[in-house]
Amino acid sequence: PRTAPRDRLELDMQDTVVYAIGDVHGCYKELRSLEQRILLDALPFRGRKIIIMLGDYVDRGPNSKRVLDHLIAPAPKGFLRVCLAGNHEVAMLGYLDGHLSRELWLAIGGLETLYSYGVDPARLGDLYGSSEEVDRRIREAIPASHVSFMRTLPVMVCSRKFVFVHAGIRPGIDLAAQDEDDLLNIRSEFFETAHLLDRWVVHGHTIVDAPKIERHRLGIDTGAFQSGRLAAVRIVGKHGRLIFS
Repeated sequence: PRTAPRDRLELDMQDTVVYAIGDVHGCYKELRSLEQRILLDALPFRGRKIIIMLGDYVDRGPNSKRVLDHLIAPAPKGFLRVCLAGNHEVAMLGYLDGHLSRELWLAIGGLETLYSYGVDPARLGDLYGSSEEVDRRIREAIPASHVSFMRTLPVMVCSRKFVFVHAGIRPGIDLAAQDEDDLLNIRSEFFETAHLLDRWVVHGHTIVDAPKIERHRLGIDTGAFQSGRLAAVRIVGKHGRLIFS
């Protein structure tokens, strides 16, 4: 099923400090701690301050519901916040819309997401017996505000020198023509051709022990749900600095 394409935003980074934050995966505590560090780090900067969230707010970690509540609420004082879509938001919507089986979603971390909403699908199965009824109860438990937030997330932010995206891009293809599925899921085709990139790509999706620049890309998904460390990169002009929760 083809849904409407997600937005691709353009950003002028002149006189702007950008903080890009890697995959949160339900790690609410780490997100709050990282935001506090970013607020302190940003104090010396005048100009515009923007937080770009790189997607994957739900699944795997313990507090997906609280993470979504937090991201729907206003950004930290003095900041703009842009939240991008990750493949896990798309998978959750896929299940809620009936395009992805419950088993598949639960297997990639949806079970922890449901627990965060106070829903235990196994218990619902015992209570109702009918799979359709279980799905109906689950869908009722997810607030409409969370669903509409996930539906409206853009898929990319780009400036003259930088691209912010969940998974990566396919080099040699115009940004406007990039396949949305690539932006959310690409791995090896992006990594192997990163030397062909004409701007810096900051992304999540693929877990790294320690973020480091490889050719023209910087992956900052430090697997917070298993490592307990959530990473951000601060970019001013052409200078970057890593910050951890």
